Amino acid sequence: MAQDIIDGINPTRMELLSLKNRTKLAVKGHGLLKEKRDALIKEFFDILDRVKGVREAAEKSLKEANEALLEAQIAMGDLAVRKASLSVKDSIDVDIKSRSVMGVSVPITNVKMEERSIIDRGYSFADTTIQLDEAAKKFEESVKFLIELGEVEKTIFLLAEEIEATKRRVNALEHIMIPRFENTEKYIDMRLQEMERENFVRLKMIRSTIEKKDNGAKEAAAEEVATEVEA
Repeated sequence: MAQDIIDGINPTRMELLSLKNRTKLAVKGHGLLKEKRDALIKEFFDILDRVKGVREAAEKSLKEANEALLEAQIAMGDLAVRKASLSVKDSIDVDIKSRSVMGVSVPITNVKMEERSIIDRGYSFADTTIQLDEAAKKFEESVKFLIELGEVEKTIFLLAEEIEATKRRVNALEHIMIPRFENTEKYIDMRLQEMERENFVRLKMIRSTIEKKDNGAKEAAAEEVATEVEA
């Protein structure tokens, strides 16, 4: 037991009462952390299902966009496609906020992207083809999926980190702190009982000594009286 108790503890009733309060708090904290861990795990798996769907959609969209780009390169030539891409204007606005999941701040993205015409994109009619227009449209769609994928993957990463940290705290309380508190309580209680027994024995010995002295004094007094009477 010695290695499983709190070091430097004084076996007093005050210390025992304080330790019992700490044990109650630790048990309560353990329960709350288990609830948090379970809620985080549920949220993790809910978002994990979403990640799979978003990733598949992003991969499909990128595949279609690359195929459209390849057709544009065949129709126009690689150099012309590169030249047209340099004329394209920025068209995406991403608003990033956050929400709290059991105390974990995770991102929320809001993508603002209007559907654009050929004129809005900024490249010339004369030097481009319909294949390039289709490729541009496909890549614009892909960007939305990629931003959403970034959001959910970052959320998964943050939740996984918090789940692991919460698991460590739960295990530390369950397997180290609470047993140590309980063992220390037993140790203090045992020492207090030993001290009570020692005090009882000590008091009994003192009483016995006092009684012997009293009896001796009474006998001495009786002898003295008897001597005086005989005289």
